[in-house]
Amino acid sequence: MIVIPAIDLKEGKCVRLEQGLMEKDTVYGHDPAAQALIWQQQGGELLHIVDLDGAFAGVPRNKEAIEAIVKAIDIPTELGGGIRDLATIEAYLSLGIDRVILGTVAKENPALVKEACRLFPGRIVVGIDANNGFVAVRGWAEVTEKKATEMAKELEGFGVSAIIYTDIARDGMMQGPNLEATKALAEAISIPVIASGGVSSLKDIENLMAIEASGVVGVITGKAIYTGALDLRTAVELTRRGKA
Repeated sequence: MIVIPAIDLKEGKCVRLEQGLMEKDTVYGHDPAAQALIWQQQGGELLHIVDLDGAFAGVPRNKEAIEAIVKAIDIPTELGGGIRDLATIEAYLSLGIDRVILGTVAKENPALVKEACRLFPGRIVVGIDANNGFVAVRGWAEVTEKKATEMAKELEGFGVSAIIYTDIARDGMMQGPNLEATKALAEAISIPVIASGGVSSLKDIENLMAIEASGVVGVITGKAIYTGALDLRTAVELTRRGKA
């Protein structure tokens, strides 16, 4: 299991939200590229980037900052937020992003996910964001009637590299990840799962390592490493040792 530092972009700045609410944002930096370099230097093996403005608008909004990040670091990157068509996927991959994350479009147009996996093998990740177990879309502004596990099962066989599972109620709240729901989702499918939302301490990393055998291959952390509640270098060393 790897620890994946996150950079969430809003108006070109590094921010963190509480429970996905744009009005509940905290700015942690005005130079995303410099921040990305810090996370790389502290041992990050993959950088998770979210275009928050794009997620709400449905179209890319922070291209300049994203491009600067890609140029600044050597580690692989994955990007989500407002990616709703094949042209946008191709544009980001051409820009140097290694994997794109499809969220809203994966719920609303699964055929596009299947086609994207065919065209760009190994480079498509799906983000499933759940509110009380039900899939939320459009920057988490809308909660659907589809269960997260049901959606995940429908993606089997598409060629999706991983599913990022976020429990919205935990996101940015520093209350620990939803281990039970993450484990249940990972056990229900053969696609690797990346946990997201609520990581607040080294103990949370240890708890996720304990369910790694269920298919949890990574964990995304944002607020905890920005506030210092979790030291990224220490967390990375723990997972590399492979002992919870």
